[in-house]
Amino acid sequence: MSVDLKSLDLTRTALILGDLQNDFIHPDGAYGRSGTSDPDIAALPGRVAPVAQAVRAAGGWVVSTHFTLVPGRDGEPFISPDLKSVRPFLEKGDFLPGGWGQDLVDELKPADMRVEKVAFSAFYMSRLEWILKKADIENLVFTGIVTNGGVASTLRDAHVRDFKTVLLSDGCAAFGADVHQTAVDALRPVATVVTCAEFLAAISYHTREAPANTIAQGVVPDGEGSG
Repeated sequence: MSVDLKSLDLTRTALILGDLQNDFIHPDGAYGRSGTSDPDIAALPGRVAPVAQAVRAAGGWVVSTHFTLVPGRDGEPFISPDLKSVRPFLEKGDFLPGGWGQDLVDELKPADMRVEKVAFSAFYMSRLEWILKKADIENLVFTGIVTNGGVASTLRDAHVRDFKTVLLSDGCAAFGADVHQTAVDALRPVATVVTCAEFLAAISYHTREAPANTIAQGVVPDGEGSG
């Protein structure tokens, strides 16, 4: 379900920080230690941070999702065969619940709510839908990694649950620009796709131009923003 940014109710909007965790992004994290990195992924915290700050200031929510390797006997994590085949470097202690590696990167803290996930989609076997409904959130703005994996899966699952979805095209990334762009284009039928700068401009429109009582209700006075 797409979103008209000029009628966006910011108080019912959540910015989704998808898996922007130390073990994925920080040089000392699991992926960084293995040399598995991408410059576009590394640049995300700095690009997304102003968006998170603006959403908070406008009364919106910031929700972080956290990929997790659940420890089993002797602390050895449960890792799916497919993940183990493509990421053989993952080991005990990586993405550990409550650990530094599983945590949100410092540049994006704090999150209002955080949700652990065990698969691509943050809705799968998690409490994400429950907390969004409890917080009366209807609009989801997606950032994070990877565009063709967790971002796409979670956004599509949000769409089928009747959330209105926005994708920040330069607020997410994948291992390869072509892979990223293909995923972005594939999501256009189910999301409004804008850049971080365009979304920040929409927030500025609400907070600067609309009276305070209409901002809270997501109503833009007639005639504003036309032409």
